[in-house]
Amino acid sequence: LNNEHCPTWNHRAGPAAATMSVLGEYERHCDSINSDFGSGGGAAEQEELHYIPIRVLGRGAFGEATLYRRTEDDSLVVWKEVDLIRLSEKERRDALNEIVILALLQHDNIIAYYNHFMDNTTLLIELEYCNGGNLYDKILRQKDKLFEEEMVVWYLFQIVSAVSCIHKAGILHRDIKTLNIFLTKANLIKLGDYGLAKKLNSEYSMAETLVGTPYYMSPELCQGVKYNFKSDIWAVGCVIFELLTLKRTFDATNPLNLCVKIVQGIRAMEVDSSQYSLELIQMVHACLDQDPEQRPTADELLDRPLLRKRRRSSTVTEAPIAVVTSRTSEVYVWGGGKSTPQKLDVIKSGCSARQVCAGNTHFAVVTVEKELYTWVNMQGGTKLHGQLGHGDKASYRQPKHVEKLQGKAIRQVSCGDDFTVCVTDEGQLYAFGSDYYGCMGVDKVAGPEVLEPMQLNFFLNNPVEQVSCGDNHVVVLTRNKEVYSWGCGEYGRLGLDSEEDYYTPQKVDVPKALIIVAVQCGCDGTFLLTQSGKVLACGLNEFNKLGLNQCMSGIINHEAYHEIPYTTSFTLAKQLSFYKIRTIAPGKTHTAAIDERGRLLTFGCNKCGQLGVGNYKKRLGINLLGGPLGGKQVIRVSCGDEFTIAATDDNHIFAWGNGGNGRLAMTPTERPHGSDICTSWPRPIFGSLHHVPDLSCRGWHTILIVGKVVQSSSPGGGGGGGEEEDSQQESETPDPSGGFRGTMEADRGMEGLVSPTEAMGISSGASSSCPGWLRKVIPLVEVSGKHQALCSN
Repeated sequence: LNNEHCPTWNHRAGPAAATMSVLGEYERHCDSINSDFGSGGGAAEQEELHYIPIRVLGRGAFGEATLYRRTEDDSLVVWKEVDLIRLSEKERRDALNEIVILALLQHDNIIAYYNHFMDNTTLLIELEYCNGGNLYDKILRQKDKLFEEEMVVWYLFQIVSAVSCIHKAGILHRDIKTLNIFLTKANLIKLGDYGLAKKLNSEYSMAETLVGTPYYMSPELCQGVKYNFKSDIWAVGCVIFELLTLKRTFDATNPLNLCVKIVQGIRAMEVDSSQYSLELIQMVHACLDQDPEQRPTADELLDRPLLRKRRRSSTVTEAPIAVVTSRTSEVYVWGGGKSTPQKLDVIKSGCSARQVCAGNTHFAVVTVEKELYTWVNMQGGTKLHGQLGHGDKASYRQPKHVEKLQGKAIRQVSCGDDFTVCVTDEGQLYAFGSDYYGCMGVDKVAGPEVLEPMQLNFFLNNPVEQVSCGDNHVVVLTRNKEVYSWGCGEYGRLGLDSEEDYYTPQKVDVPKALIIVAVQCGCDGTFLLTQSGKVLACGLNEFNKLGLNQCMSGIINHEAYHEIPYTTSFTLAKQLSFYKIRTIAPGKTHTAAIDERGRLLTFGCNKCGQLGVGNYKKRLGINLLGGPLGGKQVIRVSCGDEFTIAATDDNHIFAWGNGGNGRLAMTPTERPHGSDICTSWPRPIFGSLHHVPDLSCRGWHTILIVGKVVQSSSPGGGGGGGEEEDSQQESETPDPSGGFRGTMEADRGMEGLVSPTEAMGISSGASSSCPGWLRKVIPLVEVSGKHQALCSN
């Protein structure tokens, strides 16, 4: 929203009670909408919701639709903006009509209406978001491959259920078509776009206006005679016919010929009776009967045996009101010889990252729209094994969408040395890359290399909460708090009381009294984090990087150092028991942890100063960092091979350890003595103030998400000027590091402790950016999280 549009909207109360008492449900909605233009009522008490723009989804008849993330519950919604000034009186009524229609309709298969606001002459409607696109695009993606009958029946049931709901409300849609039928990634249908809908007083009422899309027009519409609800049934028949044939039901080179074919019933082709059942074909033909009286009603269709068994109850969701904050979100990478942070501009236009992961050979990013992107981070020379998941072994040097996961809502990803594993919203696991150590989890039946995502059926009935990958092993936490591990077993990193390799998931024996909330793999070890903040570890304890060594001093006659080289079963890290750990981040030679108070602890090798204690001496125990981090709350930390990166709640980023090969993002002026410069104190990097939603280091490489607030406003404010002034002042703050400079502003709205999944380096949310934020914004539809989703991409 630009400066002419205040990002806080007020919903005023309706007209006087005496008037309301004589209005029906439909008229009450109309009157409530009219009140937004200034008539009647005082301002209603409102709840504030904060929104961050992501991208413009598309443009419709009246304006635009923009995807937003609602920060309170991390859900995606769509704001549809209607510019009323440029509309005729009729178009203005149609726009208001859509709100009336949506407010009346509450059904699982209908785009949910959450709220609407008036901003001068702009109407803004908050709607559900469908992250799976629309049915038109779904059909195109099939190419020549016909849908399975079960999928067509599932779509048919949902579409007819939605139509039944609107018809029972006395509403004729008048524009049912594949472009107006949206999908979630779970294949849920959402019927949308009610700008042409008309409310009829009874099922026998007849409409006369010629509206709708020509390809889906009924014969009565083509002939210019009165029509009713059966016209929508005809359109449903056309949609299902397209699903069965992948072609339009009626097609012609011009509108006149098209109408002739529709009236005469000359279809473009017939349904393949060898592919689909007679019962399904007969249902479609019944919908396409030339005589409207002979067409079945929506309820009659639902009562047919093919659909009757799929009947289910609908649920209703409600939604609150709004305050908007604009924040940009950008992904940067460095290391591997690149010392200057490189901004990634090639992830799908306007799409923001919610989680990032670095591997030894590749990067992975999960976007807020729950799509996965991968690419290599090598300087060349290393052979790939399919760890990018693109169906080949090509070295894609820019982020590339993993197309084989299209339609899957990816929630989290983890990178191994030469393989990748990701988890969907449904808790299903997909893996791809090298299976040399059995990390695909399928007993090596898929061959030595898996070039595209393969589902692990082992977890079909035991959904996964989180996954973590070491160099050559995998550990997962299921939703019922069970831990499974597989892959290379050297040094006991699998926690299975042996050093054997396992090629399928093995359940780890965890004491029943412990509730595991997160898992995290190092290159050759594994950590478990409990609900009470305890840490258990197994694997190689070289340099005491698992924190298992016993160091006792000051006790009379009992000063001793007991070293544990490795352990094959999960062992309590006793020295960490003094702290309630909320985040654990293992590197190759050392580990960092954050406790519940936001304090940073380090342990392991200190050869390059990676422990951040101000020297390069050997350290035997656990180090509680002070110095530059003293008094600061650390919210993110990650360890590379010999360096550490951390982000604090006051929006600074610190780095320390080995600065060679660009590990610490040092500028040329900061490394006058060559490439092997090390620093043992945490040093601010990357400009002045940055909020870091997620951060990941591996080997020499670092990838992180940084965000800045561009604009925000509070209720009754004039457009967020106060905070914008603050942002301008903060962006001029001198760069404390003298290094890479940016103008990112602090985001103080996302401070505090992190969730268990975030604790292990998995961001539960991310900042977002919208290309058109400084223009007029907000039109169409999208949601996920608390309120499911809908609209076209």
